[in-house]
Amino acid sequence: MIKPTIIALAASFFIASVSIQPPVVPSQSEQRPNILWILSEDISTDLACYGMPVVQTPVLDKLAGDGIRYINAFTTAPVCSPSRSAMITGMYQTSIGAHHHRSHRGDGYKLPANVKPITDYLREAGYFTANVKTAAPGVKTPAKTDFNFNPDHPVFDGTDWSERKPGQPFFAQLTIDETHRGKAWSTSVKAHEPHIDPARVIMPPFYPDHPVARADWATYLESIQLMDSYVGKILQRLQDEGIAENTLIIFMGDNGRCHIRDKQFLYDGGIHVPLLIRWPGHLKPGQVNTDLVSAIDVSATILNVAGVTLPSYMEGQPLLGANVKKRDYIIAARDRMDETVDKMRCVRDKQYKYIKNYMPDRPYMQSNKYKETEYPMWNLVKELNREGKLTPDQAKFAAATKPEEELYDVTKDPCELKNLATLPSHAKTLTRMRGILENWVRKTNDQGQFPEETK
Repeated sequence: MIKPTIIALAASFFIASVSIQPPVVPSQSEQRPNILWILSEDISTDLACYGMPVVQTPVLDKLAGDGIRYINAFTTAPVCSPSRSAMITGMYQTSIGAHHHRSHRGDGYKLPANVKPITDYLREAGYFTANVKTAAPGVKTPAKTDFNFNPDHPVFDGTDWSERKPGQPFFAQLTIDETHRGKAWSTSVKAHEPHIDPARVIMPPFYPDHPVARADWATYLESIQLMDSYVGKILQRLQDEGIAENTLIIFMGDNGRCHIRDKQFLYDGGIHVPLLIRWPGHLKPGQVNTDLVSAIDVSATILNVAGVTLPSYMEGQPLLGANVKKRDYIIAARDRMDETVDKMRCVRDKQYKYIKNYMPDRPYMQSNKYKETEYPMWNLVKELNREGKLTPDQAKFAAATKPEEELYDVTKDPCELKNLATLPSHAKTLTRMRGILENWVRKTNDQGQFPEETK
């Protein structure tokens, strides 16, 4: 049987050698492209084109082959509302006070005075902006926003690009929620073919190899297959309407996969997401990009492609164009999730991941109603831990406390299981990564430094 670590290694190194040619961003005088941003909820790089076996994603595999597949794309938060707040502004959620999950609902909190959603700039540039409700025949999408702030005016102009004026370019965002835990996992996912045999899946080594865990993992992969078919219908709609050739397609996850050590946590399973970009006539097909990419860079890229001058405050930076500036590292943050109070920050470059746990006395598996009621593995791991049936690697996540610092060599240990933070041989790396984070906290005035106001 193939060892579980091979999955992570395949995902990390499934890279083709291709030359990358930066596209020419059209000027205002040229025909500006439509821009469609497809967000799939709660997925990591568990697609066939990223090397994941068993799962079948022919539509997304082709989309990747038609454009650029990004290997190292990360969200700034491991859960939807802070991640989406960051993406719609091109700012770290910690910079704009939107870092606590599902915060500021109804309290009147506004963005900082100089910060605006990217749709405001697109609207000023003549774009029609839509948060799509029915993406294609048979594909209803929730028009999700989930922002942790209260906008002064509607963020989007409408719910479908068909509402735009004749000849007007559009920016449309849509969310596919079949990959989010809930009713879809037991109804639409189970009704969709092909099914995945739980006995054939290869479990990550940090999850127990148990029938309950296998069935849950297989269902997650099946939800990706269903989502893939939905993307196919959306792309067919563009083709049928004759606008596919002038539409830039961006596909990515809004945060990592919905499993216990992933979503809501800063391991790669919580923040490492697929990112595919297709732009007919502008991007050479079959490219594989290994640069470190933050989700807020996608926001900056959208403005850049639309011909908008980036606001000086924006923390995202464009991925396409003549003067792309590469990142040396990405940063992500986790703060309060639902009723569970915790605080974590991470710095990741291509070799190392550093995680700072600001509340090490609190376990990873703090009480959380969402996890306890929606994640079969959550309670399973707790039960197996009490019975002493977890492997040492699996038991780490069920421990009563957390280390204050974690350091992983993600090239040798892609599953982030061997903490190097206490080893003298890695002291220089630890100091360097810690310094990067401390400087970032100061530079961005990380709002997680201050207690959350409650009423």
